[in-house]
Amino acid sequence: MSELDLALVHALQVRPRASWTDLAPLLGVSPVTLARRWDHLSARGLAWVSAVPGPSFARSSCTAFVFVRCAPAARQRLAGRIARLREAVTVELVASAHVDLMLDVLARDVADAHRFVSEELIPLPGIVEVEWVVTTSLYAEGTRWRLGSLDPSQLSVLGRAETGEGARSAAFDLDPVDHALLDALVRDGRIRLADLAALAGSSAATVRRRLGRLTASGLLAFRCDMAPVVSGLPVSVTFRGRAAVGEVNRLHRTLATLPECRLLAAVTGSANVLATYWLRDIGSVQQRETAACVRLPSLAVTDRVLGVRTEKRMGHLLDNEGRRVGTCPIRLW
Repeated sequence: MSELDLALVHALQVRPRASWTDLAPLLGVSPVTLARRWDHLSARGLAWVSAVPGPSFARSSCTAFVFVRCAPAARQRLAGRIARLREAVTVELVASAHVDLMLDVLARDVADAHRFVSEELIPLPGIVEVEWVVTTSLYAEGTRWRLGSLDPSQLSVLGRAETGEGARSAAFDLDPVDHALLDALVRDGRIRLADLAALAGSSAATVRRRLGRLTASGLLAFRCDMAPVVSGLPVSVTFRGRAAVGEVNRLHRTLATLPECRLLAAVTGSANVLATYWLRDIGSVQQRETAACVRLPSLAVTDRVLGVRTEKRMGHLLDNEGRRVGTCPIRLW
């Protein structure tokens, strides 16, 4: 990976649909060079941009984490099978004394999540035990995580992504044109306005207005994901722990400020804190746990779930090296 590639990916994390013309002065190369580098990265499955549910989803719908124990011989087969289920947007094979697979499930509400777990997941052959918890507050997640390749002056020029952060969902129903746009953007978040217009049977100006409405309402956001070779952080670990109820709201000011923090949530259950870190090596696991406990003294870590392989991340299917090889689109809108 070149420094330009890393800077390009970071820039697209901040502004996922920025034009090459807008990014070229910031990165010091021509728009043609940026387009060529991005085509190279995306064609090899090293980086990709896609549409994801916006911040209003966390307020109005259900994010659940599901921990699955399964028969040893069924582990890999089940991971592939579950990855084809749309509700399971992320599927990871893990190393833990109590868990074989960890899922990130997005549903319209708690009842819908329960239906998925009880009717689609538990009946699968090879499932031994299932535990699931529901997110009550989401302090950090993949859309907000940054690679750290741009300096502060570049970030200042780049500005802030227009992801609808902090927006309240407007009361409007999605029509067939909205759904057509969302289906296309889930597969390729950088698809051109002209191509979107052709798919939706509309004009580019109309598509631009619709996308602006969807992002401003908080229904839609975009994120740039990458393979571990790009991030340089091949080790994923999820800590589960207990913190005093009065301390839980301090999570965003403590654990989420650690640069490798990929996800941080308050959840239901006796272990009411869940945090995922992307790290450079296995030796960093203990360091991150120690740092987390120092910053939040009431935190008692109850389990350490080490990622072995990510089968699927936010609707995109990955190979053994974490490169995108396909898509099982999320459809939550």
